[in-house]
Amino acid sequence: MSENVVRLLKTPPTGDIPEVAPTVLTVVPDAPPTPLVPLWVRSGRAVKTAVTHENTKAAARAVARHSLYTFNGGRIVARRTWDGKTGARYERMIRAAEAAGNLELAEEWEERLQRFRAARHHRRMDLLHSPVEAAKGVGVGAGMGVGVLVALGVVMAINTKNVGDVITPLKATIDFIATLIRIVQIIWPTAVVLGPLFALLALWAVGSKQQAAPQWALPANTRSSEGEPITPSIVVKALRDLGVPALRNAIKEMGDAGAAMLGPIRIAGCGVEVDVTLPSGVSTNEVQNKRRKLAENLTRHEHEVFITIPQAARTVRLWVADSGALDEPIGPSPLVTDETMTADYTKGKAPWGQDLRGDAAALSVYQRHLLITGLSNQGKTVALRSLALWLALDKSVQFLMGDLKGIGDWKMFDGVATTLIQGPTDEHVIQVTEMVEGAVDEMNRRLMAPPGTVFPALIVLVDEAQVAFMCPLKDDEGRFYGGSKATSRYFMAVRKIHNQGRAVNVLMWQGTQDPTDQNLPKLVREGAHTRASLALGTESQARMALGDKAVDGGAAPNLLRPGLDQGTLVVASSGIDIPKGQSSITVRTHYVDDDAAEAIIERAKALRDGVTTLTVIERGEDRDPLADIASVVGDASRVLTQDVLKRLAALNADAYGKWSFLDLKRVLDGTGAEPYKSDGRMVIGRDRLARALANRDDDTNGEGSASTAG
Repeated sequence: MSENVVRLLKTPPTGDIPEVAPTVLTVVPDAPPTPLVPLWVRSGRAVKTAVTHENTKAAARAVARHSLYTFNGGRIVARRTWDGKTGARYERMIRAAEAAGNLELAEEWEERLQRFRAARHHRRMDLLHSPVEAAKGVGVGAGMGVGVLVALGVVMAINTKNVGDVITPLKATIDFIATLIRIVQIIWPTAVVLGPLFALLALWAVGSKQQAAPQWALPANTRSSEGEPITPSIVVKALRDLGVPALRNAIKEMGDAGAAMLGPIRIAGCGVEVDVTLPSGVSTNEVQNKRRKLAENLTRHEHEVFITIPQAARTVRLWVADSGALDEPIGPSPLVTDETMTADYTKGKAPWGQDLRGDAAALSVYQRHLLITGLSNQGKTVALRSLALWLALDKSVQFLMGDLKGIGDWKMFDGVATTLIQGPTDEHVIQVTEMVEGAVDEMNRRLMAPPGTVFPALIVLVDEAQVAFMCPLKDDEGRFYGGSKATSRYFMAVRKIHNQGRAVNVLMWQGTQDPTDQNLPKLVREGAHTRASLALGTESQARMALGDKAVDGGAAPNLLRPGLDQGTLVVASSGIDIPKGQSSITVRTHYVDDDAAEAIIERAKALRDGVTTLTVIERGEDRDPLADIASVVGDASRVLTQDVLKRLAALNADAYGKWSFLDLKRVLDGTGAEPYKSDGRMVIGRDRLARALANRDDDTNGEGSASTAG
């Protein structure tokens, strides 16, 4: 058997490992050679194992933690000292108040800052004179002290009859001072060593108390579950770990580790906001679709991170809430706190709530149809009612209301609304349908008026409108009350108002729940100018509620938490201030309970002359026009003829829906209750109607008596 000679030269690439002599090995051809691992490789594996050992990691974290406690404790003490010596604390509070939109609080902090600066200036001016005053004081004190000691020595000398005792007190004082100096000389070297150690210990105690170290360095049982403050490095790391390969690779290749992607991080209400310019090859929807993972990377819950698309190309805007901030309630509505508030349909805005930045969110309802939808028991009725409560404080606005839930959520509008129908049955749907059709007749009457005529707002409000769309009943002509066909009465009435009502201030407001194509037809939901949605179940429902543009722009009511985000709306409307480039805004609405709503309505009633609310629309019976006119005038001393016509149409659309002023005048001519002018406008008087009815009854009774006598 021949021998194969293999020479293995074991020479380390680096270091001071001594050279090993070449070794000749005899290798059997049929047996594989035993692999030899260089010594430095085995040593490297051992070092790697030691570095990755859990005890080593724990020791490294402990060293880093306590070092950072001391360092950050120094920063905290320095900041506290700086705050105490300067107006930095006041300036921070001013900026926070301005960011929250609380200008009154900002002015208060500004006044405090001015007082602080004035007091500081006074102290500094005093310091200019204090050295001279201190020197004078020391000189006078020293002179008086020496005099006292000498006088004491004279007394002692007289008592002992020894002249040397005159300087004894002064000598004792000098010896005492020398002893103090000696003590200081003895302890000074130790103090020089221990003083800095005690100072470092104090800084460590401050940092330890504040847990002033990164989360990774803290012990597992003390790591905070609260979200970390949002910093540029945290945002970049969260984006890098998002699971988008193109984004991760682009960040790695950037020389500044991704910092150039970020705009300034701005305080925005109860959170912060930052614009992120995405690198080439990464689309905005790739980030939007990773909302949950992004939130977790930022140590937040999913509902605490909102991703929208601003105007700038290839940019996403991140709004990140402070941990737990969105679970705290917002303040009461100005409708409740300000009893002097009134409304202006044309120029005013309803105080609806707050946006995520903490700014007041107000909605203009001028010539805008409205649709609010969401899952059941999420605050839809309260949000819709808040708008109606504000608008009721404009005495010129009239309401036709249908509540197809019928549990009393709208009962307080009795005495403000011209019509108020409450109930969930098919009969109530029929009445609501006829109410809306009466509004269509009023709209048509207004459209026939001369161009330029200004009409007061007529709000046709239907809550739980899905009940009307799903009603299976037919009328006598075979037309369905519900449905979404051209023969569906409620659907067609709503469509007519959507098409032409805005021009004459006849507006349709609807509240629905759990939208589908069946209970909220496409043409109806797209006819609303203001579309708002509470929590929904799916993205397809979100698109039904708000439209594709809003959802593609970041609106996500389907990501709101049912039961936890009650009253939180995603709004798409030109009537509310939306940040430039965005298509929607999230609003946390004020909660106005029933008692507060009653109080607001009482204020609204005080602004009005008195409204007789119809709770049932009568159909299919002979009418007494004079008595009906008197009933719709109600307790008001006089009512505009236009308002009388509208109330008659709401009372019975079949009998009075097509009435004009000429029809009204024809009925009243010769009765003594004819329309007359008051302040330049035609009105009908209550007392004249009462006399006309009384005279008519007397005439009827007289004719009856004569017939009996005959």
